[in-house]
Formats: sequence, structure tokens, C-alpha cells
Amino acid sequence: MLTGKQKQYLKALASHLPATVQIGKDGLTFSVIDSAEKNITANELIKVKINQNSAEDIRHVAELLADNLGCELVQVIGRNCVLFRQKDDKSHYELPR
Repeated sequence: MLTGKQKQYLKALASHLPATVQIGKDGLTFSVIDSAEKNITANELIKVKINQNSAEDIRHVAELLADNLGCELVQVIGRNCVLFRQKDDKSHYELPR
């Protein structure tokens, strides 16, 4: 579980990231989950965008995706969400306490 200070730190870092995973009109499919899994394993911090043509609710999809990936939902803003899963060793991020 992330603290408020840690979430604030990750939000600041994620603001400059491009969306690496996009969810289209088909919604949350296995290919989207697989793509998100690969991205979060490699990068730890990812931004997911739900396109305008999707009828999905961003908050609901973000929570489902976080549950499927076993990661933390850092932020939902507009049609974007930020997810974080820290590596056990050699992490890119030093989280504040």
C-alpha cells in the first residue's frame, strides 16, 4: 500500500510519461492486459489511456487492471490512469518514506 507522499512522488514522475497502454472500443481485453503486464514489468510505472471511442468507465477499468496486474492504482485523471508495481530488486524508483 502506498502512502500519500509516495503517491504524490509517483504522480509527479508520471506527469511526463506518455501513455504506453491504450484501451479502445473493445474494452479491457486479454491483449490489453498482456501488453500492460509487459510494460509494467519493464518500467514499473505506466500510464494507461482509455480512448474516446470506449464506453468503459475509467475508474472501474483502472481498478480491474490493477487487480489483474497485482499493482497499485496511483491516480485516475481524465481518461488516463497511472499504475505502479515496484520490482523486488534493482528498482528504478526510490520511494519516499
